[in-house]
Amino acid sequence: MDFEKLLPVGSVVRLQGAGKKIVIMGIMQMKKTDSGLRVYDYIGVPFPEGFLGPDSGLLFNHDTIEEVIFTGYQNLERERFVQTMQTVLRSGDQTIQSALQAREKPAVS
Repeated sequence: MDFEKLLPVGSVVRLQGAGKKIVIMGIMQMKKTDSGLRVYDYIGVPFPEGFLGPDSGLLFNHDTIEEVIFTGYQNLERERFVQTMQTVLRSGDQTIQSALQAREKPAVS
């Protein structure tokens, strides 16, 4: 996983086969499932409505994005965050590595 390729929070995208836009509100989201932890590139909510409750979040991966409509805010703070996350991934933590290997297609959180 290359964090530098992930879109920043606040980006607006359209997913493959979807008519509704999604605004990204978080990256590298983990979800506990019966088979263990799953990691998704993003969690987003419908645009323009935003967060409508616990069932409005959508977990998805970068490869399901059809169109980037708007790229969110980027600055030095985000660059440092990306560098830190790259370091964490390279650390070889088994929990993170297992979760990354178990990636799935989009699912509602």
